[in-house]
Amino acid sequence: MEKDGASVVITHHILNDKQKEYEQWLSEIIPISNHSEGFIDLQIVRPIPKLNFVYTVIIRFDTIEHLKVWMESDRKRMIDKAQPFFRKNDRYQIKSGLDFLFNNESEGNKTPVRWKQFLATWSAIYPLSILVPLLSLPVLRLLHIPVNHYFDAFINSGCIVLLMVYVVMPNYTKIIKKWLYR
Repeated sequence: MEKDGASVVITHHILNDKQKEYEQWLSEIIPISNHSEGFIDLQIVRPIPKLNFVYTVIIRFDTIEHLKVWMESDRKRMIDKAQPFFRKNDRYQIKSGLDFLFNNESEGNKTPVRWKQFLATWSAIYPLSILVPLLSLPVLRLLHIPVNHYFDAFINSGCIVLLMVYVVMPNYTKIIKKWLYR
């Protein structure tokens, strides 16, 4: 059994007059998901009011096998119940491990082989692990925050992850995409 963890990202385009019904449906399906074997967590990204009607639901499981069991469970019956609320059919993507850092729609949502993911991630994290403390620690001391190895590591790791997810990897994967997806 693969132990990398797995996530499903589900996108629902809701009819503009069906948001209340959809929210009610969410309140019914969430407990079903929460009690599924291997369930870790669930996040809902709600639409921007009066701007769009797209909900994104991210559900994480401890293994790809548990996610697949959930995908084949009562979920199908629950999705059928929600069909009248959808502008389009629901769309979903299953990702495991760090695959979300390498999502490239222009490459047909292909995922690079693991060893290339490893090299790309390592080559991005290494310089950040040197640079971020050089920049953040003087700022923390300037703010009169006393030296605390655990707090410093907490701040540095948070900055590194933030930069990796929102700044570095989206741009870095574009630069190395010929090699990455070959």
